[in-house]
Amino acid sequence: MVIRWRILQTGALLVVILAGCGTPPARDETPASSAAPTSPVASSAPPEQAAAAGSGPAPIVSVPLLAQPPASDAAAAAPKATNDLTGSVMAGNPAARPATSAAPRPAASGKPGAGPAGTASVPPGMTPGKPVAAPAMLRAYADDVAARRGLDADRVLGLLQQARYNPQVAKLIAPAAGGGKIRRSWTTYRQRFLDAVRLREGRAFMASHARELAEAERRYGVPAEIIAAIIGVETLYGRNTGNFRVLDALATLAFHYPDPTRADRMQLFNDQLADFLELCVRNGLDGRRARGSYAGAMGMPQFMPGSILRHAVDGDGDGRIDLAASVPDSVMSVANFLVAHGWQRGLPVFAPVTLPPDPSGLVKGGLTPQLTWQDLQAAGARSDAASAAWQQAMLGVIDLPDESAGRVEYRTATPNFFALTHYNRSYFYATAVADLAAALAPHRQAVPGVAAK
Repeated sequence: MVIRWRILQTGALLVVILAGCGTPPARDETPASSAAPTSPVASSAPPEQAAAAGSGPAPIVSVPLLAQPPASDAAAAAPKATNDLTGSVMAGNPAARPATSAAPRPAASGKPGAGPAGTASVPPGMTPGKPVAAPAMLRAYADDVAARRGLDADRVLGLLQQARYNPQVAKLIAPAAGGGKIRRSWTTYRQRFLDAVRLREGRAFMASHARELAEAERRYGVPAEIIAAIIGVETLYGRNTGNFRVLDALATLAFHYPDPTRADRMQLFNDQLADFLELCVRNGLDGRRARGSYAGAMGMPQFMPGSILRHAVDGDGDGRIDLAASVPDSVMSVANFLVAHGWQRGLPVFAPVTLPPDPSGLVKGGLTPQLTWQDLQAAGARSDAASAAWQQAMLGVIDLPDESAGRVEYRTATPNFFALTHYNRSYFYATAVADLAAALAPHRQAVPGVAAK
């Protein structure tokens, strides 16, 4: 019966979840008239979420430590998924990811309406604060998740029964009205994340947590300024972590995703809901209190539940992973996540390359580098570096358009750039992190007893 239920009720596609669940593809679509980021996961970025989040951190979200991640370079770390634990990452969780759960059947939903965040009409029978699905559907979903992940079905069902439909979540994640092409603006996007407040607070964050950042860099090979920049872009260094109840947000999007044409998105949130339920039932996360973004990302680094399960780290050695309140846990988890997604110690994010006058033909798109240095040289690229490690790595040429101004910026990216895109599948996002990190780098502090890079 479970198999038949899956076939009859869904038809949703299975997708590979990348860090920063719910993030857009590498082709950025940042409106030229707005500095809004491309991802609903970055809780400090969307103005709607920032307003909802309040000024203080969300209630502490922590789970017992299941297994300590490698204490050496994270080259051996298991492949990451999305930010879990207090968002989406948890190193040392189940060795193999459970099979994808069946997606609930989407309720009929209206077309997106007007408004900057899109407008999703309330599905028939749904009202704010109402259970997200009929009892029979909740039971079928709970039984499926429990069977696939080895969980107690009654406990899973008990949590699901507390999930409530949140129309604000559906509205915030709905596609923008009109369906027309969005004019992309790298200049506008960059200005949002390299503003005076984020730079000032970033310097303070690096000074206050120099030891934790230095230790993460020593262990994983991810520079302190990169880690700080990610936390700065995501939550303004922990100030805006989101104030949506994660259970409600994920259940709303899993059962009633506002765009009926995006079965893949519904499946993605279905998987994240199952990850969240596992965190609660197996790892002791309080599902009734956990708060995060409207996409379900949690904590300072905005990890999705799946990432917490697979990449989060107990950085302070207290036996728990707390991405909402523990800076050591957060910075170690960010570094662990990046290494699991291909970060290489000692490589820059961008290579010092002068590209040919029109490098547009070298842009391959996607989230993996596809060119060698010899390929770029043959196309007319040059560099003053006689010999460098990045010349032995795969490379990619990325484009950063400002369509309203009619110009495009091109850069040569190393594998470390593409590791950043697994946090949020956006060239704009990854480049903003790199540029913020470059601005913070002069404020690195030497820490006695902790070796630099």
